[in-house]
Amino acid sequence: MPLVFSYGSLQQDDVQLSTVGRLLRGHQDELPEFELSRSRDGRHANVTFNGRPDSRVGGAVLEITDAELAVVDAYERADGYARIAVTLASGKQAWVFVEA
Repeated sequence: MPLVFSYGSLQQDDVQLSTVGRLLRGHQDELPEFELSRSRDGRHANVTFNGRPDSRVGGAVLEITDAELAVVDAYERADGYARIAVTLASGKQAWVFVEA
């Protein structure tokens, strides 16, 4: 089952229900060597790689199906995000969406 790291709206129950139709299982984790920023338009959160070992962004790692990942891709791409693979502080591999 794919994992998605969310540092923004996908952590919210209402967004999960409206996007994938159910509440997602997950737990807190951190994204190392990234920092929280704003999107270019200033409306959305974004993360930016800075390579500093002391930098971390908190969020939730969520378990989703392949079909749900496709839906989340469409949801995030509509706001100008792209999906990249990352290693979380827990050592788990996950997808995260960053400004394209």
